[in-house]
Amino acid sequence: MKTKYGYLTYCSNIHPGESWSDHFLHLKSHLPKIHQSVSPEAPMGLGLRLSNEASLELMDPEVMAEWKDWLNKEGIYVFLINGFPYGGFHETVVKENVYRPDWATKERFDYTLRLFSILSELLPDGMEGGVSTPPLSYFYFDSNEFLRKERILSATEQIVNVAIHLIQMKLDRGQILHLDIEPEPDGILGNVKLWVEWFLSDFLPMVVPRIKTMLGVDRKVAEQMARDHIRICLDACHAAVSFEDNKSILSLLAEHSIQVGRIQISSALKINFLKGTNSLLDLVSSFDEPTYLHQVLIQSEDKTLESFPDLPQAIQNGKKQSVEWRIHFHVPVFLESYGLLSSTQKEVLELLNLQKQTKFTNALEVETYTWGVLPKEVQMPVSESIIRELQWVQSVLEDKNK
Repeated sequence: MKTKYGYLTYCSNIHPGESWSDHFLHLKSHLPKIHQSVSPEAPMGLGLRLSNEASLELMDPEVMAEWKDWLNKEGIYVFLINGFPYGGFHETVVKENVYRPDWATKERFDYTLRLFSILSELLPDGMEGGVSTPPLSYFYFDSNEFLRKERILSATEQIVNVAIHLIQMKLDRGQILHLDIEPEPDGILGNVKLWVEWFLSDFLPMVVPRIKTMLGVDRKVAEQMARDHIRICLDACHAAVSFEDNKSILSLLAEHSIQVGRIQISSALKINFLKGTNSLLDLVSSFDEPTYLHQVLIQSEDKTLESFPDLPQAIQNGKKQSVEWRIHFHVPVFLESYGLLSSTQKEVLELLNLQKQTKFTNALEVETYTWGVLPKEVQMPVSESIIRELQWVQSVLEDKNK
């Protein structure tokens, strides 16, 4: 829904269904109730998650027509698509497979262009639209730096081709569509600083000459075109896990004129060992589940950081000299604590308040997708969960004191 500070939505990756028919059934079951609760008097936007399988089905004109007809009747529109997970995302072991196929493959390229074709069909007139995507690849796919550099080169070439495609779509249809590349711990672009370094040192030097040659424009115009179509997806959970400071992030992005395609509003799990209890590791073990990657960054007393690719390795390492753990586990944004454990809700509030001050993006997407694997005591029905998440964000945006 439209707010003073941007379009607020949630990502449908919370709903299962890898085929389009299955996912559509879940959307029809939940979306009308959510819409009625959070935006009864106005149309509601949706961040649509489409698997590769679902995207292929939705390219059928009859299937697309049915979906558009339902959206129009319900007063719902699509302006964001989540293109990070290509394949299975529910009731299966995902872990590092969420990065497969990565940006070094034709499969990822074809899938992403298909998502942009679908988004172009669904996007309301006058709106910009974005597709989110992984940070090139997973760091540990490569055993050495030479192989990793080769993968980065291949991935960058593919993203350059996406940028060229989106520029042509803008010229043909007048729509501004952008690829929102999402930094995540242990991704090749694991944090915002690494993302910016890649954008300036790898992407722009490769894409700008291509645009100049294709369109006969000068360097300044070509670079601005590239910047319009390749943006950063700023996930509040991922930034918090990496102990990144929100003000510093936004300052860095502003310094280099990098656009934020969307904020993904989500909290990470946090453990403060200064509380001095020996039961904290036992408590966090209840969040150790086999479906998703739960990267852990640990801060010691001297502010140095140690990282672990998943929660079991961090638990095995033990408390040692830890002051604070940050865990990649998308916990509800409206909850500040879970008994002795807590969340990075403070960091989410800070980011939303910075958005209220400067409005550095026009898209706000709640992305808590782990309800089904949370400990039972903090689970609740899916529709109620989404409604409470959106209402909490609405209250933050509307309250001058928060």
